[in-house]
Amino acid sequence: QVHLVESGGGSVQPGGSLRLSCRTSGFTLDYYAITWFRLAPGKEREEVSCTSGDDGIIYYADSVKGRFTISRDNAKNTVYLQMNSLKPEDTAVYYCATTPWMCTGVPMVMDYWGVGTQVTVYS
Repeated sequence: QVHLVESGGGSVQPGGSLRLSCRTSGFTLDYYAITWFRLAPGKEREEVSCTSGDDGIIYYADSVKGRFTISRDNAKNTVYLQMNSLKPEDTAVYYCATTPWMCTGVPMVMDYWGVGTQVTVYS
């Protein structure tokens, strides 16, 4: 049975850092892309970052480039999102989702989703 579980969210002040984790089970992470999305109140779901199955393709939204770093440890079945220089506009629920091999950025084609972890950046 496939599971994705996010962790690492919390409340920080602007400029702070958080490291999100997406722990997976039930499939071989090596062959799957993991995408981080976020959903903030009153806003549309946004693709934040993605790592493809071979880690050859890394995507970042313009809004997080230079501040967020995605990485994966296939041996630990985990994908990380290091978030630095956090801003209030980064406040959202962050979800990880999976699709075979390639990053697509399309929520409808994601096979499985986690339940999300809340990130709050407060002034």
